[in-house]
Amino acid sequence: MMTGSIPAGAPESMSPQTEALAAGILAGQRRALARAITLVESTRRDHRGQASRLIEHLLPATGKAIRIGFSGPPGVGKSTFIEAFGMHLIRHGLKVAVLAVDPSSSLSGGSILGDKTRMETLAREANAYIRPSPSGGTLGGVARRTREAMLLTEAAGFDVVFIETVGVGQSETAVADMVDLFVLLASPAGGDDLQGIKRGIMELADLLIVTKADGDLAAAAGRAAGELRMALHLMRPKVPCWRAEVLTVSAVAARGLDTVWEAIGRFRTAMETTGELAKLRAEQARAALWREIEEGLIAALKEHPAVADQAPALERAVLAGETTPTLAAERLLTAFLGRTVRPE
Repeated sequence: MMTGSIPAGAPESMSPQTEALAAGILAGQRRALARAITLVESTRRDHRGQASRLIEHLLPATGKAIRIGFSGPPGVGKSTFIEAFGMHLIRHGLKVAVLAVDPSSSLSGGSILGDKTRMETLAREANAYIRPSPSGGTLGGVARRTREAMLLTEAAGFDVVFIETVGVGQSETAVADMVDLFVLLASPAGGDDLQGIKRGIMELADLLIVTKADGDLAAAAGRAAGELRMALHLMRPKVPCWRAEVLTVSAVAARGLDTVWEAIGRFRTAMETTGELAKLRAEQARAALWREIEEGLIAALKEHPAVADQAPALERAVLAGETTPTLAAERLLTAFLGRTVRPE
């Protein structure tokens, strides 16, 4: 039996470079934070190992920020609201980080600097940090990097972390699965436009905000808020201690921002005093564990020599209709595991 080996589950030691990076993050150095997020975004195996050790080391310094997710249909004024709300919090002495989840960027080819150009005033603030997600990769990969970036910003001393979903489809669920509070923004148009908000997304929301509640749209925003409140009455609350609220805001006039922050404060107090916040974060961590396992297993399967050898021919057979996806998958899993796999 070997002596001096690392026990199972014990963290590996960090390199001097990674230790210096960790110290810089804990000191609140923006350059160190940027380098660390670049490290967690890397797909290189050695970088992934360094990133894991870095985050494990910083874990005791995380968890103090409030994590808020934002979603909403195109044209709702999401970036305008996030910038105005972020500036409002900074004026009240808080440090704000903005992270974006954009699984669609690999298709659109959009610039990852888009969020900074849309939030120019916030981007210039010393107490703000804006980081768009990298283009490319699967939603799961983008979400994983965003979770890790969130922990890094918390370790760097940011009080509030905004996670903005700029993609479509399941990105809202991915964001809701990593934040404390999920905010859905809606336009003041009301009527048919509100019908376009999927029920599943409505059910994720802890707070609904009708934007552009000023000028000619003020009355329409009030009506839209009323319709949303009626819709929420038909839905079961996500947690026993909180029923989703509907607010109206004018980001341009900076009206209603205090009310939003007060609602967030009530939400966090309710969640903390009932133990729901700790339970939520624990469940999110467990879900993230199994997502990591799924992604790791798929990556290992694709890299397996026997699978790599058989996969092209089996893909062609599936495309030609010569075999079914189920049978092809069974053969690849058998090659990967070294034993026959039969579907239940």
